[in-house]
Amino acid sequence: MRVLHYLGPQGTFTHQAAINASAAFNRLEPDGITLVAEPDVATILSAVESNGDWGVIAWENNIEGYVVPNLDALIDSRNVAAFARVGVDVSFDAFVTTDDAEDHGIGADQTVASDADELIANCTTITAHPHGLAQCRRFAAAHHLKAVPAASNGAGCRDLAPGQVALGPSICGELYGLTRVAKSVEDYPGAHTEFLVLAPRDEVANLLARMRADTTEFESVVAFIPLYTGPGVLANLLDVLRDAGLNMTSFISRPIKGRDGTYSFIATMDAAPWQEHFRAVLTEVAEHGDWVKTLAVYPRRERPSPPVYAWSLPNGGVRLDGNDDAAATTVDWQNDDETRKELLW
Repeated sequence: MRVLHYLGPQGTFTHQAAINASAAFNRLEPDGITLVAEPDVATILSAVESNGDWGVIAWENNIEGYVVPNLDALIDSRNVAAFARVGVDVSFDAFVTTDDAEDHGIGADQTVASDADELIANCTTITAHPHGLAQCRRFAAAHHLKAVPAASNGAGCRDLAPGQVALGPSICGELYGLTRVAKSVEDYPGAHTEFLVLAPRDEVANLLARMRADTTEFESVVAFIPLYTGPGVLANLLDVLRDAGLNMTSFISRPIKGRDGTYSFIATMDAAPWQEHFRAVLTEVAEHGDWVKTLAVYPRRERPSPPVYAWSLPNGGVRLDGNDDAAATTVDWQNDDETRKELLW
């Protein structure tokens, strides 16, 4: 029986991701998969490294971006890589304890409507995983609630105290006997979190070999650390990726802990390390003397490629309309006061 570890307790979005992963990859484990909740990501990674188990960790959210502590932990792990990626739609409900609800004559199984604001007004703090708190800032601000980070959304609901509001998936109300005071309180609808399924590195290679019989397109996440810094180092690395014809879908940097001015660069690309053009890139980088490590390889899924509309751009900035420079001929935009303010030139 394969053990799959997830960030607990029950009711976290990672728990849902573990359920999804178990269903999707049960065929790889004829004896079945059992789910085990863990208190933190370090324990999950330790179980993978030491016991040869599987793990699932949050990777990227389309509102808050990468889950940075998990990214750093995977970069620094000794014998862990990801072989699959699963997604979970994310929506937060707000809960209070049954004690708070019963003070208003409301049962735990009821969804509060008319008395919701009064119930929340009696609370002073709001708790959830830091990413959950970040995704529900407007709700917290509207009710003047002080944020109290929890180890997970499930833990925040499980350990909810009177006078406090917890944010979590709707299932947490039933799991922990809480009263829901509001539904879908996230700032932006349509939130989605991607999770990575982890295994020991040797096993990942074997699992991917089996997957290649059914899948031809893969995506890889690779970390690079140039050992020499200075002008042009990053540009040279990007030139190598470009010249190989690799389609890079994400590129971020992380500081090397305690080393000012040094960074690791993490690239996600539509290729697998066994493909000749990608293997040549990894070989060139390694032979140049730089550090390189493949963090994840998993079957590639179709991703949306919507245009970026003007209404979705951040405040400020400079943009000329399309390829038509008519605006530049009617207005000296390079010397325009608004341009100067935005570009600081």
